[in-house]
Amino acid sequence: MSTPLWQPSSEEKGNTLLTQFSKKIQAKYDLPDSEYSTLHQWSIDYPELFWEEVWNDSKVLASKSWSKVMGKDLFNVRNDSERSGWFEGARLNYAENLLLRNNDENVALSFVAENGTKHSMSYAELRAAVSQCASGMKDMGVSEMDRVAAVIPNCPEAVIGLLAASSIGAIWSSCSPDFGIKGINDRLGQISPKILITVNAYHYNGKEHDCLTKIREVTKLIPSIEAVYVVPFTETEIEFQGNEKPWTELLDYSANTTIFAQLPFDHPLYILYSSGTTGLPKSIVHGAGGCLLKHLTEHRYHSDINPGDRVFYFTTCGWMMWNWLVSSLASGATIILYDGAPTFPDTGRMWELIDDQQITHFGTSPKFLGAVNKAGYSPRKNNQLNSLKAILSTGSPLPGNLFSWIYEEVAYVPVMSIAGGTDLAGCFMGGNPNLPVYSEELQCKSLGMNTLAYDAAGKSVECEKGELVCATPFPSMPIYFWKDYDGEKYHDAYFEKFPGVWTHGDFIEITERGGVIVYGRSDTVLNPGGVRIGTSEIYRPVEEMSEIVDSLVVAQSWENDVRIVLFVVLKKGIEFDDELISKIKATIRSDATTRHVPSRILEIQDVPRTISGKKVEKAVLQTIRGESVENISALANPESLSIFADLREELKK
Repeated sequence: MSTPLWQPSSEEKGNTLLTQFSKKIQAKYDLPDSEYSTLHQWSIDYPELFWEEVWNDSKVLASKSWSKVMGKDLFNVRNDSERSGWFEGARLNYAENLLLRNNDENVALSFVAENGTKHSMSYAELRAAVSQCASGMKDMGVSEMDRVAAVIPNCPEAVIGLLAASSIGAIWSSCSPDFGIKGINDRLGQISPKILITVNAYHYNGKEHDCLTKIREVTKLIPSIEAVYVVPFTETEIEFQGNEKPWTELLDYSANTTIFAQLPFDHPLYILYSSGTTGLPKSIVHGAGGCLLKHLTEHRYHSDINPGDRVFYFTTCGWMMWNWLVSSLASGATIILYDGAPTFPDTGRMWELIDDQQITHFGTSPKFLGAVNKAGYSPRKNNQLNSLKAILSTGSPLPGNLFSWIYEEVAYVPVMSIAGGTDLAGCFMGGNPNLPVYSEELQCKSLGMNTLAYDAAGKSVECEKGELVCATPFPSMPIYFWKDYDGEKYHDAYFEKFPGVWTHGDFIEITERGGVIVYGRSDTVLNPGGVRIGTSEIYRPVEEMSEIVDSLVVAQSWENDVRIVLFVVLKKGIEFDDELISKIKATIRSDATTRHVPSRILEIQDVPRTISGKKVEKAVLQTIRGESVENISALANPESLSIFADLREELKK
């Protein structure tokens, strides 16, 4: 039994929102105790009661109650003419539940730009701006079900736009401004938005990047866009063309009251997109009520976000963690928005931000934490970090060396490694303020989520690797895919492999403690000699090596089987030679098994990643095979694929 890296004191555990909720449920439903395992089991045994209690405990604002919480067949394939079956009859508004959660004078959001510009808004100021924007949208003819799109940095105008659109029942969809023309069109071109909100330019890594030039090309490709509203995000003068207008023209300054449209529970809130590395991105439509309840559960019970807490996640508006961040307004928190490079002008930037903004919940990724570790920077020695209550990490599995590094060099707070995805706008498993933290483990299965590991025969297994499935419906399932008229794409995405349960595509192990280890995507699992190996089992020991900056591993077809091929990016000044190759193999063998040791190890200069930072093993494998990568615009660094094309001959050896 391994030793926990962190565990709550009895006083800390007694004060959490999770403990309060657990004791309430224990008393009301006569449960044997208020332990998390008992509460979780009850939440999946009685999902109708559980989600009703979340609604009541979170004090969801609604003008009309429901006739029933959930229908009988919620894992059915849906199209846009069918209701989800959750909270039938209820009428509510997502924006209302975010804007009326704190005293008017309390800070709702605080924005920090890369160049040091700061701007904050109280709840009253944010609500007024949303009223003005919503009224302006209505004057433009935007109504229920119309799409409002944005190609915009992580700034206050993005939050205002989302909440204004949702207040009137329009559907929001946003992309990061670092997407190229094709990447934007591949997403927004599918949904025919009525208006587009963007910026003239943005800053990243000390440079100003123009945005309007590519937006003008995008609008030529999407004829539905009637007007483009431009936020003056940098000081560069804007020369408006065609249907472009200043952002201020979308604001009706005479509007002083917000009218929140009262809508069904599953009224479309926003459209999110899959990474799109194997074709056009899936346009995933999420409902307002489902996202609200799921986020309230994760914020209140799993993250212990209280009114007045200051919540940060390093994200762009093109990643679901931005939507997750914004929803923490519903818990009465202040959201901290940052736009720019996380290590500009130096490695200390984000850690200084914690002190400057008194951040309580700091959200990041293993990639960032690994870079700080490799740089030799100690956040603890260079900053106070006294405000921190929790560190959250997602995007890929957090390796053991980074768990240890956080407790040695950052802070003694719960490290909440969380995992889920765009498809559910939330998590299947994640943090827990009441449970210990163990290295490499996600602390628990999320409340209301019947998360299981299935073997190849569809049998639930523990303490061995399997396919992540969810066997009980949950309210933040997509309400449908855009223009998936017969529901076929929806079915194929989640219910093709194991009928009757949601299959997510991750390779996991559920531990004897009830924690979860994530080994990577199941479609990138390595299978030499019939032994299933998760990519993280190789990434973890390799990327702990001081010589290695980054890595990527694939299973290459070889002599009627597959062989493991590892590509490494070396630290500057390190020579790639036989001695280093031997050291890498020995490290992997020592950490895992002989079966994990790659047959080939090759040096590369960069690892291909999506714009949200995820490695794209499938695209690399396609390139090695000489196949075309269908949607190269989904990559942040598509030029990095060329090295794999150059290595084709080498990989025939």
